[in-house]
Amino acid sequence: MTTRPDTTRPGRRTHPPADPGGRSANPGRLVRRFVPPQHGAWAMLLLPYVVGVALVGPRWPHLPLLVAWLAGYLLSYYAFQAVKSRRPRRFAAQLRVYALVTAPLALTVVVARPAVLWYAPAYAVLLAINAWYAWRRRERALLNDLASVALSGVMLLVVATVAGVAPVRVLPALAALLLYLAGTVLYVKTMIRERGSTTYLRASIAYHLAALVAATLLDVLLAPVFLVLLVRAAVLPARRLRPAQVGVIEIVCSLLVLAAVLVAS
Repeated sequence: MTTRPDTTRPGRRTHPPADPGGRSANPGRLVRRFVPPQHGAWAMLLLPYVVGVALVGPRWPHLPLLVAWLAGYLLSYYAFQAVKSRRPRRFAAQLRVYALVTAPLALTVVVARPAVLWYAPAYAVLLAINAWYAWRRRERALLNDLASVALSGVMLLVVATVAGVAPVRVLPALAALLLYLAGTVLYVKTMIRERGSTTYLRASIAYHLAALVAATLLDVLLAPVFLVLLVRAAVLPARRLRPAQVGVIEIVCSLLVLAAVLVAS
């Protein structure tokens, strides 16, 4: 048996081996390939779930529900990317991985609590709206974002149903969360994609003022947080904040809303 001499010169840069698909075996690249750069979506996904579990109490099916919910979001993201690009094979690996995670866990929840199937038509309609906007390559449209908010909100009802609790019990919390999340859609647009738009700024301020009134009618304990949300919607668009700064502020706002909803419920 013969060996080849090491011909690598000192100081010469070497490259990591490529994977069988021809891509560099770079962990960062792998993460970027399988995790979308939609940082704001995680708060929207987790807030209704956390509120629901806190209000109705944890049950064992809540764990597979959480993983199925997050994996299902990732599955839908890459499915819509495939629809948008008209190149489904480009996202075949992501679709395969997340489908294999989502399907058995979702089935576990359905077997444990068949009543969750009552929400299937609502999810089908809302996902169809998302798919239509993806096909039109208009996924940043306001109605599409609001459909995503509604998708997230329904999860609070699912969490209650999984716990065997009547959904009506969490309706006030759901109303408060939807008021917040819908307002965030408008606010973030005034900070990034619609920066400088007087129409969007006025709509955002008007919405947050109405949301403050509605939240106060739901429970006066919600008023201070929704007043903060109104102030941030009116004041911050005049500041030149980076998207990362906008995200950090919104994380803080999400935590404030979470605390207020739990105290008020």
